[in-house]
Amino acid sequence: MDWQGQKQAELWMQILLLVFAAVALATGYIIGSFRMMMLIYAGGVVFTTLVTVPNWPFFNRHPLKWLDPSEAEKHPKPQKAVVSKDKKKSSKKVTAAG
Repeated sequence: MDWQGQKQAELWMQILLLVFAAVALATGYIIGSFRMMMLIYAGGVVFTTLVTVPNWPFFNRHPLKWLDPSEAEKHPKPQKAVVSKDKKKSSKKVTAAG
């Protein structure tokens, strides 16, 4: 799943869960059954899981292009910044208790 597919899957998940929650709440209120409300919502969670978790082809519309290993060696790797020890020692101030 590519980055755009992950964003789309999360959006679908949020929308579907909210819709099923609203439908379950309305149905449970109209019928007067807490059990029916929970069953509808549980079904919505299962349906949402089946839609958003598998790596469906429509989540792979923007594949990433990786560099070949030979091409990657041509580009320099980022280096860590080196902190001198003098700066660390000067920032610590020792106070004498007296």
